[in-house]
Parts: sequence; structure tokens; C-alpha cells
Amino acid sequence: MGSEDRSVLTRPAAAPDAVLGYGPGPDQVADVRFPPAAAPDRPVLVVVHGGFWRPEYDRAHLGPMAEALAAAGWPTLTPEYRRIPGRPDLTVADVHAAVRSVAARLELGRRGDPRVLLVGHSAGGHLALQAAATLDAPHVPAGVLALAPVADLRQGQRLGLGNDAVLAFLGQDAAGRPDLDPARLPAPAGAVRIVHGTEDGIVPIEVSECYLRRRPGAVLLPVPAGHFAVIDPLSVVWPTVLATLEELDSR
Repeated sequence: MGSEDRSVLTRPAAAPDAVLGYGPGPDQVADVRFPPAAAPDRPVLVVVHGGFWRPEYDRAHLGPMAEALAAAGWPTLTPEYRRIPGRPDLTVADVHAAVRSVAARLELGRRGDPRVLLVGHSAGGHLALQAAATLDAPHVPAGVLALAPVADLRQGQRLGLGNDAVLAFLGQDAAGRPDLDPARLPAPAGAVRIVHGTEDGIVPIEVSECYLRRRPGAVLLPVPAGHFAVIDPLSVVWPTVLATLEELDSR
């Protein structure tokens, strides 16, 4: 595996258009970015950040991505969530609450129906897939775009991803929490697309391949890139990300 380009993580971005609170805690907030006024009617993207569920990583590193998505015509909400090692239910509850808040408080989608696409990177890809598989109507997302996701927690634990990040997140063996493992949950109702770099040295593409073996209805799009290129608007694979969102919206 080649070295990973992490420049997008510290690249500056414009401030969000608004910050929406979805709960009482300091981490229960989300950045909102609106598209240009003339943009087509599209679902809201709920974009969940990664960082192996650890407290030192927050939503700020997705600023360039969220800014680019809004400029491309997508209303975008980037939630923060609680990141307390060994207390995964708080993290999952926050992501679910953020999605429910979008449906309840914003005017979304065609014909007034709430329409949400979930997008998640790395650990955020895990959270997006988990939410899509477990949220109840009317909050079920129309689709999921998972970018280099930790889509199979047992495989992620076996590989020791991120210095045993899966074990630290769960506080126990992944086999004991099938309710949090996208590869062991029912398939999401909406379409699932996964974009994963073949040169990813942080979450190897084999993790997504393991998910696909259990969820063959999902579609894996391998791209010649590392872990962070899939969230970098300056990367050569960014057009694939945009095209995949367009395809999900057209379904």
C-alpha cells in the first residue's frame, strides 16, 4: 500500500450556512450547507464523518467535502456525534437522532416527502450503513453511499484496523454486537453503493468485499485511490462520488 494523502483533513473550508442542534449535548449538532438557489430539487445528504469513532476526530475534516457537495447542488448536513470509547450505543443513537431531525425539521424532497441519502466515510460509513438497516419509517433513507466503510465489524476487528479501533469502539468483541454490525443486520431498504479505494491502507477494500458477500444486493465500485481520496473534492476519483450520488437520486 502506498502512503496516504491526508491533506484534505486540514484543508480550510468556508463556515457552514447554519448549525442545527438535534439534541441537548455539545456534540449533538450538525453543520448545514445549502446549495445555490437555482439547484435542482434533490434529497438532503446526511454526511457522517469517520475517525475510527474516536473523540479526537470530528466533523471539521469533512468541511471541504460538504462545501463541494453543496456547491454541486446537494443540501448537506454533517452531524457531530458522541465519541466515547466503549459506549457505542451513544454514537449510534446520535446518528439516528440526526437523521430523524432532518426529516422532522427541514422541508425535504419532492412532493413534500422527506428524502434523505446517507453518506459516510470510514467509521462514518459503518454508522451510515447501520442506520440505514435499522431506522424505522418514515426515517428510512432513500439510499446509502458508503465511502471506504468499516462495513464488517468482525472483519475490521480481525484486521486490527486503526490500532484495534473496533474493539475500542464497542468495548467488547464484535461478535457480541451483531446489532451494530452492518454485515449481520438486515439489508437496508434503499440502494447501497460503496466506493472504496484499491490502494486503501487504512481500511482495506477487503472489508467492503466481506460486506458484499453477505449483502450481494449492494454494489461495490472500486477506484484506484487511497483512503482519503474518496472524500477529497480535488482527487481524481471525486467525479465517481458525484456520479454515484446522481445514480442513487435517480432511483
